[in-house]
Amino acid sequence: MRLLDRYVLAEWLKVFGLALAATLAVLLLQDLYSNLGDLLNEGARPGQVLFYYAVLLPSFLPVVLPLSQYVSLNFALGNLHRHHEITALRAAGLSLWRIAASLWAGAVVLAVLLWWLNASIVPWSVEQSHTFRDNLRNSAESKTHAADDIAVIPQLTYDNPAQHRRWFINHFSDYAYRGHGISIYELDARGRDHRQILAREGYFDDASGHWVLLSGREILFDPVEAEPIRSLPFDRKEYPEFTETPRLMETLRQRPDDLSLAQLRAALAQAPAADNPALQGYATRYYAILASPFVCLIVVGLAVPYAVSGVRVNPMVGVSKSVGWLFVYYVIVNLFTILSNQHQLGPVTAAWLPNILLLGLAVWLFRRAA
Repeated sequence: MRLLDRYVLAEWLKVFGLALAATLAVLLLQDLYSNLGDLLNEGARPGQVLFYYAVLLPSFLPVVLPLSQYVSLNFALGNLHRHHEITALRAAGLSLWRIAASLWAGAVVLAVLLWWLNASIVPWSVEQSHTFRDNLRNSAESKTHAADDIAVIPQLTYDNPAQHRRWFINHFSDYAYRGHGISIYELDARGRDHRQILAREGYFDDASGHWVLLSGREILFDPVEAEPIRSLPFDRKEYPEFTETPRLMETLRQRPDDLSLAQLRAALAQAPAADNPALQGYATRYYAILASPFVCLIVVGLAVPYAVSGVRVNPMVGVSKSVGWLFVYYVIVNLFTILSNQHQLGPVTAAWLPNILLLGLAVWLFRRAA
């Protein structure tokens, strides 16, 4: 690496490290303010609180890394320009592309790092932090509640259009992994009742991969008239065709933004969005996470042209001029997400098109400034 590249990279990395630490600290303090009281009320000891935040901290990185990169680029390059170092380099015949070469290389490294974090560390962080909170809450409830009344999810429902099946569970305990008041409606190809299964309780057998229902009744319907023709009671009955897991049903009760990449992938693997239109938002979020590392390249293209142009009396001037484009980027991302959730765009298009458009704009701004 040439002396110029090392110098420019070092100037950026110094500010980047400070911005990263400061942003992480702000997010950590915000979470402490919101959740520390709940953790202590649920019986968490100081060591457990430290463990929880150590596990939670990596989940902040997908947001913090691009933001810290953006702010640090504006400050570092603004300082270089304010001290006329950029002017001297350009007077020596170096193009803006050459001056910023190490910053583009750093953006590629950050993009690869962000992709790796999203693929491995962040899903682990999100899932483990949620599991820790659930276990802590369940442990506190187990002292005063029966197993079936711990971690209760009321009105657990799931629509499976691919199998023409709808689930309604009045009371499901995630702790006991057992549901009470189970109603399953199977429809024919024309959307009429084909079969209904009503059971007092039931559970998903992980070993066999299907549901077992207890103390229930199976109602069969005439295929022509769609009227009930037979009612068959049962004490215990296994349904090998009922492979919808409670974990899938619970996952789809949560907002897509609250799920990790691994959880989204698992949900879409069991129930593809093409078979279930209700999953469109989850598919959009899945592809948005895959596309998110691309923003590191966009940040360089948007920040550098403004940071090295104009009069610099304060690095904040560069931030104020370029932050509008970052705002436009996130507005476009949210707009395309809404359009995808309304089935006006495909999930892949909604995830990637904003990045392609803004990268094109960034390259244009870069060429104009060069």
